[in-house]
Amino acid sequence: MKFNKKDLNTLTKIITSRRDVRGNNFINKKISSKKLDIILQSALNAPSVGYSQPWKFLIVNKEEQELVYNHFSKSFEKSKKNFIDKPLYNNLKLEGIKESDINIAVYYKKNKDNVLGQTYMKRTGEYSVVCAILNMWLTARALNIGMGWVSILKPKKINKIFDIDKNEYKFIAYLCFGYTKEFYDEPELKKLKWNNKKKLKDCLFT
Repeated sequence: MKFNKKDLNTLTKIITSRRDVRGNNFINKKISSKKLDIILQSALNAPSVGYSQPWKFLIVNKEEQELVYNHFSKSFEKSKKNFIDKPLYNNLKLEGIKESDINIAVYYKKNKDNVLGQTYMKRTGEYSVVCAILNMWLTARALNIGMGWVSILKPKKINKIFDIDKNEYKFIAYLCFGYTKEFYDEPELKKLKWNNKKKLKDCLFT
């Protein structure tokens, strides 16, 4: 299969329009099971080291969401001390656990056998899971569904909530999916002047 310039333009538009959506932008609208399936199926098409496909997805129920939210709230309060020099941090909305329609916890399934490509770089399995997450993010955006990645969480606490054995699985991400009021024309943290967008020349070794 070959692609054309129109395909490239569409892909570029989706990539550059991807946003990390927070609770102040989700709306009360259900995601159909068909569209959820499309998002999850896209994860299965991600590259994985040694074709290991080490991802596991957990659809979070409302009771579990409440427990995750309570843990997040405590973690967020504790994290404030790390950003004393940035008062803006106190007012940031950094999650959409309750406001989004669907929450998904993503895990890396540890492999006890030798995996092709992991002989010297053991964490490539975890990197493969991140590739699956990006597929989900871009696919959701193509469906006009927002996704937010909640990262102020302690894996040990999350594992306890879901009764996950840390010896078998490693917590990678907690994702929130839902329809939005809008998709910002720029990343929210860029709009709030939290940081500046880097240019390509700034990311190249010279």
